Amino acid sequence: MKPVSTSPDTRQVELAVGGMTCAACAARIERRLNKVEGVSASVNYATERATIVVDPTLTIDDPVSMLVDTIVDVGYTASVPSNDESAHVEQRAADLRRRLIVAVVLGVPVLVLSMIPPTQFPGWQWVALVMALPVSIWSAWPFHRAMVLNLRHRQATMDTLVSVGVIAALTWSIWALIATEAGEIGMTMNMSMDVGDAASHHIYLEVASTVVAFILAGRWFETRSKRRAGDSLRSLLDLAVSDVDVRGADGVTVTIPADQLEVGDVFVVRPGDRVATDGVVIEGRSAVDLSLLTGESVPVEVSPGSEVVGASVNSTGLLIVKATSVGADTQLAHMARLVSQAQSGKAPVQRLADRVSAVFVPIVISLAVMTTIGWLIVDGSTERSFAAGVAVLIIACPCALGLATPTALLVGTGRGAQLGILIRGPEVLESTRRVDTLVLDKTGTVTTGTMRVVGIAPAVGVDETRLLALAGAVEAGSRHPIAVAVTTEAILRLGEISSASGVQDHPGVGISGRVGDVVVEIGRAPADSALDDAPGATLIEVWADGRPIGIVAVADEPKPSSAAAVASARALGLRPMLLTGDRADAAQAVAAAVGIAAGDVRAEVLPAEKLAAVRALQAEGRVVAMAGDGVNDAAALAAADLGIAMGTGADVAVNASDLTLVRSELTAVVDAIRLSRRTLATIRGNLFWAFGYNVAAIPLAVSGRLSPVIAGAAMAFSSVFVVSNSLRLRSFR
Repeated sequence: MKPVSTSPDTRQVELAVGGMTCAACAARIERRLNKVEGVSASVNYATERATIVVDPTLTIDDPVSMLVDTIVDVGYTASVPSNDESAHVEQRAADLRRRLIVAVVLGVPVLVLSMIPPTQFPGWQWVALVMALPVSIWSAWPFHRAMVLNLRHRQATMDTLVSVGVIAALTWSIWALIATEAGEIGMTMNMSMDVGDAASHHIYLEVASTVVAFILAGRWFETRSKRRAGDSLRSLLDLAVSDVDVRGADGVTVTIPADQLEVGDVFVVRPGDRVATDGVVIEGRSAVDLSLLTGESVPVEVSPGSEVVGASVNSTGLLIVKATSVGADTQLAHMARLVSQAQSGKAPVQRLADRVSAVFVPIVISLAVMTTIGWLIVDGSTERSFAAGVAVLIIACPCALGLATPTALLVGTGRGAQLGILIRGPEVLESTRRVDTLVLDKTGTVTTGTMRVVGIAPAVGVDETRLLALAGAVEAGSRHPIAVAVTTEAILRLGEISSASGVQDHPGVGISGRVGDVVVEIGRAPADSALDDAPGATLIEVWADGRPIGIVAVADEPKPSSAAAVASARALGLRPMLLTGDRADAAQAVAAAVGIAAGDVRAEVLPAEKLAAVRALQAEGRVVAMAGDGVNDAAALAAADLGIAMGTGADVAVNASDLTLVRSELTAVVDAIRLSRRTLATIRGNLFWAFGYNVAAIPLAVSGRLSPVIAGAAMAFSSVFVVSNSLRLRSFR
């Protein structure tokens, strides 16, 4: 894939592609799109999507129409994805089902008559021909249509193999019935697992009909399974609310479509209803259930000032919420985009499969021709040589190869979304396999992040109230857990606090601002500072007009699940480490509580030092995963081999990560690595089966040990097996 501009104006286009029947189709469309100047494309056969990055320097008025025309020129359909895509999938499945029913109803009797001599009444072969014709023509029409389309573009796909095989079998059988003794009344054939006895007058009507039934069955199951594989993403999108009760300035409540909500609108959420969009509670108290959205089983208590997420369920009380994000800016929409992007991409292990699929069909056709000629020279039987060639055509269809990666990605990333684990792209899966070190931020990742003030030590001559008032006023301008703890304590003790101006957040260092005429600076206390009544607490020092006026001690507790998560990480072969800007004694206390060795703790590190620590571990040959949630973690998350952001953290941390966890529990970090590894293992297992199947089966067909009927059944089974194996990921816990 050729590189294109990565400027902020670069546009990404997603198109729904119709008419693809195998991985070779996707590879052909992808090659054609990538020949367009300024375009970089990836086409996914399983999702039937083309993800295209368009360079903004292209002087084209309507690039979407240009891209659609390009795909249409190749012989396929393309359109901007719409809400009725599932209806199109159902229509395709219904059409395949109708053709399959005809193939089974007419094809099974043909198979029985052809394979079981006692059923072969006088003239049976002519009856079999009458039944085989609708199957070979109407039921197999999708394969024939695709072959004609391919020939127009001088291309060949798996459908070419099927169509050529069916047409060849039907043509041979009609010729044999008319021109040889095979058409005589009273002729019988014996059942054979291989290509048959060269001395018999063999016709292949069972191939022309039964193979179609087998392959249609495989396609039908494949279509249904692909839809099931995408159910996770669809169920995520289905969580969105359709209507919402909006309260106007006059206090009157009006019901409007949810897509008409605007930022700043105030809406009502009644008990049992879903929250319409992301917002902040302005009235009411309740428990909000996030389980369908994040996998978090325990409802979250909310009150005025609490943030709520769209699609979460209000459990108990009435809430009045002010919208802060709508439409494409909501967390639900962001989750859906990440899942869709991950499903549309390709893991590195898929690229070999794509290259093989692109050249496989021409090789197979050549091999089938050579097999036919070879058997004709060696054996002298036109019938046996023909049967061997047809068996090669059918058994070699690498459909399973094309489905191996995308179906596993569909199911794995979709299941991850249900559990609150968002995988940014398929290449992330490779990283999880190699990770051996897990670096954890402390506050908000290992600990609850809900800190509280546990001690105050004003300087000599400074009133405790003044210290808390100045600190609370400045910290009110930050979302950092320490700042929230100080501000909360100040409000609880003083009732209200002053407003600060010129507030500046200094990641990893502290915060500063002006309260009235006083310049206030807050940062880490000196290393030799201590509060006897707050051992292990985080200490911050407050300065007023350049003079230290006291120390505030804050502390938070490890999350209840953190110790189990650390133990699970060790069980996965990972070395857990704690990396924090907090004081050493506070860091060691938390590490001891969750089971991290004292030697694996790095404390009092600035953001640049976090980055250096990650790079130092990498220089030692370690493959590093890092989990964090703050602005000060962003650089280290980006540098890590696998960046894991807690979704409740800062946007910059989320954007710098490879995996985003909507759940705030540390166990989600381990779950994310487990799911990624299992998805990758499923992909590798699928590819092994697909490659192994073709490697083992083609020589059998070439050697004449595989009849065309058995070849068709085996080929269909391989595709169904790969898809079914991928669907096992839906049971991941």
